[in-house]
Amino acid sequence: MDMTLVSMSLAVASGALVGLLLALFGGGGSVLATPLLLYVVGIRDPHIAIGTSAAAVAVNALINLAGHARSGRVKWPCALVFGAAGLLGSLAGSTIAKQIDGQRLLLFFALAMAAIALSMLRRPRNVGDPTVHIDWKLTLKLAPLGLLTGLAAGFFGIGGGFLIVPGLMAATGMTLANAAASSLFSVALFGAATSANYAASGLVNWPVAGLFILGGIVGGWLGLKGARALESRALLSRRLFAGLVLTVAAYVAWRAVSG
Repeated sequence: MDMTLVSMSLAVASGALVGLLLALFGGGGSVLATPLLLYVVGIRDPHIAIGTSAAAVAVNALINLAGHARSGRVKWPCALVFGAAGLLGSLAGSTIAKQIDGQRLLLFFALAMAAIALSMLRRPRNVGDPTVHIDWKLTLKLAPLGLLTGLAAGFFGIGGGFLIVPGLMAATGMTLANAAASSLFSVALFGAATSANYAASGLVNWPVAGLFILGGIVGGWLGLKGARALESRALLSRRLFAGLVLTVAAYVAWRAVSG
């Protein structure tokens, strides 16, 4: 696509919105990246939109991960096991997705968006063990979950946080705060693997990705500030956002079906 001042501004604004939502809500926060690139920024090829969004989300997740790591919320051993297993899955998933017709892939993507939105309607668990440590039993639980989550993340070109967070909590019993922070390692890793796979086929628009990342840095900073203000109304906020994602999912599905 030819970059104009308008499209460049829209790419930055879209990145800021995704960065804001990713910082506020974690899992599910990056799912709007591909629709924004397609229907706001103006990328026409669904595969390029998915590859570009994966690259941008990976960088934004890595930046947010650094902030959580400084605060000591990341359970690194658990995150590394989950991410390493999921890396193989994300490469396989993105390879399969590249072979699927773009409009059909968008329909699958819309279904994934709906699943993400429905998962966000649930009341999140706030209990857990903040002192959890990795062992062989936990490793045998984490690795298969990581593989399957990476497969889904690579196929749909999403960070996969909405799957990673409950997966980490179910397998290890860690707290929601630890799971949300630790999930960012896998989101960054899966996004990087997916975008690299798409880039190998020339399916990443790097100038747009750069602008999206720039906006995401600003949006993420604002989101981290706003997250504190929303703590008392976190569940209501997540449900309102879930309604937005469901609406966008319906629009993406309609566009995919109508061609």
